[in-house]
Amino acid sequence: MAIPNRGKAADRREPVAEPLKRSVAGCLRAIARRSEIEVTYASDRPALLGDKARLPEPARKLSVEDVAILRGHSDSMALRLGCHDVAVHRRLAPENASARAVFDAVEQARVEAIGSRRMAGVASNITAMLEDRYHRGGKYEDITDRADAPMEDAVALMVRERLTGQRPPAAARKIVELWREHIEERAGPNLDGLMSSLENQRAFARSVRDLLTSLDMADETPFDPEDDDSEDDAEAQDDEQQPSEGEAEEQSQGDRAEVEVTDQSSDEMEDGSTEDADAPSGELPDDAEDSESEQASESMRPPGPRANELRGPEYKVYNPRFDEEIDAEDLCDADELSRLRTYLDKQLAHLQGVVGRLANRLQRRLLAQQNRAWDFDLEEGQLDPARLVRVVTDPFQPLSFKQEKDTNFRDTVVTLLLDNSGSMRGRPITVAATCADILARTLERCGVKVEILGFTTRAWKGGQSREAWLAGGKPPSPGRLNDLRHIIYKSADAPWRRARKNLGLMMREGLLKENIDGEALDWAHKRLLGRPEQRKILMVISDGAPVDDSTLSVNPGNYLERHLRWMIEEIETRSPVELMAIGIGHDVTRYYRRAVTIIDAEELGGAMTEKLAELFEEDAAGGASPRRPARRAAGGRR
Repeated sequence: MAIPNRGKAADRREPVAEPLKRSVAGCLRAIARRSEIEVTYASDRPALLGDKARLPEPARKLSVEDVAILRGHSDSMALRLGCHDVAVHRRLAPENASARAVFDAVEQARVEAIGSRRMAGVASNITAMLEDRYHRGGKYEDITDRADAPMEDAVALMVRERLTGQRPPAAARKIVELWREHIEERAGPNLDGLMSSLENQRAFARSVRDLLTSLDMADETPFDPEDDDSEDDAEAQDDEQQPSEGEAEEQSQGDRAEVEVTDQSSDEMEDGSTEDADAPSGELPDDAEDSESEQASESMRPPGPRANELRGPEYKVYNPRFDEEIDAEDLCDADELSRLRTYLDKQLAHLQGVVGRLANRLQRRLLAQQNRAWDFDLEEGQLDPARLVRVVTDPFQPLSFKQEKDTNFRDTVVTLLLDNSGSMRGRPITVAATCADILARTLERCGVKVEILGFTTRAWKGGQSREAWLAGGKPPSPGRLNDLRHIIYKSADAPWRRARKNLGLMMREGLLKENIDGEALDWAHKRLLGRPEQRKILMVISDGAPVDDSTLSVNPGNYLERHLRWMIEEIETRSPVELMAIGIGHDVTRYYRRAVTIIDAEELGGAMTEKLAELFEEDAAGGASPRRPARRAAGGRR
């Protein structure tokens, strides 16, 4: 008698890695003490978004080291969930971008140190994860200049060394060596004092703020006045957050998986090691990046505007004569542009199909709104074949003509403003370039004009503007202190076939530097206002808050961010331009009213097509024309 089910059962046998995945996921939930966490595995970089954790997909043939790295990512994320209070962190975080990067990196080192001190397995896993993170890109092992070594990484690794006794990973020792003398001399006692408050996040955060003061990185952000009154309650909460030693110890025996938290500090270190090989992009001091997950990033979200905060008119530029607005083809020769464009196409050949399908879907949705409207029985125009029967039956009847009516839909221009800062290097910038390419072609086929712009600076940490400031005797509060570079990849009137190569420029090594978003937004907005189209849409794609070390070192820590907020408010409340933003790993919803945040750059194509489709569908449903004049007349908010 045949037994057919036996063969089918063999065919349904689960993959070899499935038991490991279940074990890793279960351990993550146990350490985090959150049973509702959804754990998935993908080839994308690890990420934590709310109650969803994404881990690296295990290889088919796993070595012991590979398993330890996977568990290291899981343990790091689980400890973040179990030992970190987002509200406390957000309340005590400094506003200065550089100080905030150090603050976040040290907090991540704290939660990882808690698990490492309690469980030897966690300690070895996190060590393996850190070694892999810094070694993978190979960019830190041979550095000789402190400017190339992220300070937040150095401080975090030194804090880890103080709290756990574990030396920095071999691949990251150059970072620490370059900064150790400077940090020990200024803040050595502060580092020694961190151990006493390891289990108390609030007290630890205060100690870190003291450390930042010693390093001359403190800003004027005051502590929350309610902190002192609620200290006892906070200690109780912190105690409750820690994973039970017995439970965690039990889970640590071989079944643990590790996850990297996509907080700013974690993402910066991860990006520095993984994205370098993706494309020939410019070097980046990682403190310029502001990439984070929704939960962990709440601490990094820019604070809301205060009633007494300085506004846009106080923003000034020290020396604008070194700024440049330049066409992409003027930054390199035609042969190099062709080579870079070929490189871009090869890098994301697999993404072309995905984004292409999204673009086709957008095109169908847009064309569906372009129902042709005609005026009939005209004396001139296009011959109307439907009315020829009248002429046949009655030769004395005149010929009938028709003419297509103009539609508001076609009278639209879209500007894509791309962040060309160093933190976009690697995968984000290649995906952004490809999505801009495909969407521009799609919208052009639908009769919508598209302009593609980019913004960065001409130099790291200043440039000719800073040299002029130094030569002028360093006057106080100089304002913006770097040379802007605004790039026109495609003007609205240029056909796509002529501008196609220009996007390859984003792959050029050394192009991507600092980002001064407020002035870039003002520039793109003014270009749109000069267009004759009735409807104007501005889409900003960015992965972080504005950062320019030269400007922020001699002005208030929120100087650039404050100007960006003011510019956004001006456009959203007083301009006919419709503004939207997409943040890559960075929460832009705190800046823009119409915004979406994505975790992976690969989601950018879908986000762009959806947001554009929503705008056009709103226009088709309610009509854009009546709405815009009403808003201008009121001068208020939509």
